[in-house]
Amino acid sequence: MKPDSLLVIFSGNEIRKTNDEFYPFFAHRNFVYLTGLEQKELVLVAMKDGETVKERIYILKPDMMAERWTGKRINKAEAELIAGFTDVRYTDSFIKDISALFASGKFERVYLDLYKADLSDIDMPAHGFAGLIKKEYPYMLIDNADVLIRKLRLIKQPCEIEALRMAEKITGEGILAMMISSKPGMYEYQYKAEFDRAIGQYGPYMHGFPPIISAGQNNFCIHYYSYTGQAHDGDMVLNDVGANYMGLINDVSRGWPVNGRFTDKQRILYECALKTSDHMFSIIRPGMKMVDVDKTIREFNAGLLVDAGVLDDVRNIGKYMWHGGAHHIGFDVHDVVATPDVIDENMCFCVDIGIYHEEWGIGFRLEDNCLVKKDGCENLSSFIPRTIEEIEDVMRK
Repeated sequence: MKPDSLLVIFSGNEIRKTNDEFYPFFAHRNFVYLTGLEQKELVLVAMKDGETVKERIYILKPDMMAERWTGKRINKAEAELIAGFTDVRYTDSFIKDISALFASGKFERVYLDLYKADLSDIDMPAHGFAGLIKKEYPYMLIDNADVLIRKLRLIKQPCEIEALRMAEKITGEGILAMMISSKPGMYEYQYKAEFDRAIGQYGPYMHGFPPIISAGQNNFCIHYYSYTGQAHDGDMVLNDVGANYMGLINDVSRGWPVNGRFTDKQRILYECALKTSDHMFSIIRPGMKMVDVDKTIREFNAGLLVDAGVLDDVRNIGKYMWHGGAHHIGFDVHDVVATPDVIDENMCFCVDIGIYHEEWGIGFRLEDNCLVKKDGCENLSSFIPRTIEEIEDVMRK
């Protein structure tokens, strides 16, 4: 931030679902990244006066009746203990306090997170606040906090890596539960029930994103959430799932035959994906161009598919690979970071190989999470069965 500036970040509001019901609250990820707090209608304010920075947090006032209906609110002691704030105030004083800061003459600009993934997205509290500033305090310059925070979120800190490792463990338990229970005739919602039961042992809010769990022809819908299909003998089960632990979200995909035994055609395609994944984990290291991760995945896999007699020409890889092969993970499953030109230590992203052969009725993806290290990289999800032998052995038990 430039000197003589303010930062205002909102945790977000509930979004109404129907008459007396709201969608489950999911706090704004930049707010969680900066505070560790996940509750509605909180506000972080930071004041950079010259080179001195002070922070304060605004929380909801205690309200016995409201808390009886919707649960306990964070109190001042918890805000200090969890996030380290010593200046904790109630939200009903936010407008008065921020108006005084604007009028003080000490600050020239205010940083807000005004990011939208798409222009059609609904306005968030920051957008409404920006409108208020323009109307009532036109002398205040508005700058983009999201650009600055994206740079911070790109490099994972030790506590984030530790949380991601735990998220991998939880996700692995869920995938194993689905593999072990798999049998012809199961419905997709039954697989999801197995996944939910396993990760639910670690806490009530474990999903990092809606699980993608499908079988057979439904595997050809990349983001599939219906869970209504039935897995038949000879089908492959596809899942793309991840847990949320301490705000950090991972993203793992596994595919397996519903009956626990790969057919010859399933084996051909799966070996191409696995060899591509193993190749990527052998070459990713600091200094590699980020764009080359996806490019190399496609080129290497295309060569294997040609050698296997599946693909006629490497230039036609789009027939069987329908999506990108790498995205960053962290506080979002597709982490909103400053996309780097080159890879650096402690970046964390997916290595995702999806193969979709509609003529053979085989679609799946093999997705693992890569932590870049000083001299190479680590596959954080390698312990989750991923080779044909490992998968068949687990499903045999």
